[in-house]
Amino acid sequence: MAQQVLQHGAPVHRALQGAMAAPVQFVPQDDLPEGAAYEQHIFETRRVPTRDNLHDFFNGLVWLQFPQAKRRLNELQAGAIAAHGIGAVRGPLRDALTVFDENGALLDAPAPIWQALQAREWTRLFVDLRPLWREARLLLFGHALLEKLVAPRKPIVAHVYRAQCAMDSVANADAWLAQQMEPGHWAGKPFSPLPVLGVPGWWLANEDLCFYDDPQVFRPSRTASGKTL
Repeated sequence: MAQQVLQHGAPVHRALQGAMAAPVQFVPQDDLPEGAAYEQHIFETRRVPTRDNLHDFFNGLVWLQFPQAKRRLNELQAGAIAAHGIGAVRGPLRDALTVFDENGALLDAPAPIWQALQAREWTRLFVDLRPLWREARLLLFGHALLEKLVAPRKPIVAHVYRAQCAMDSVANADAWLAQQMEPGHWAGKPFSPLPVLGVPGWWLANEDLCFYDDPQVFRPSRTASGKTL
């Protein structure tokens, strides 16, 4: 659908607006006043300025699939902007929210998978525990992450938040994730980096287990390499 929209010349905001009941209104990019903060504008108007590109198309799709989480994320971004303004750096909370908004994912997986992921024990995670991945579910959230996967490359990394809810539907995951976005907790970036194309079943190339013998992608933790975190 994305390529059809862009190739056939239909404005992305119009395609998104007509797809299903939207929690916000998708509008052309020039709806954003000059000098206005993007997140603040969305919070105040419930209008999402949208460019005609894949990045904003996927952002719109995430709004449609995760309306509660996206509203909460926008609320926190706008609150931080109102409190601290727009500076040279975003600050811990806005930085964490941006990381997840762009490249986040939810992972519901057995404890051994989580332990190996957090320790960056890649061989254990993807080889030794390979059969256990059948019990896991990975749900992508970040719109930049979705855009990158249009042209898959081995180094693509998701910033994963551990799902501790029934991920039997996107709606349930959405409601749960919105409740999890508590500023103090979120500012600590409670995410784990996951090379998504290493997930069993996600890319044919990883059927050859030599796929994981690439230290440029599957890097050891700093503690494992003798450095201090």
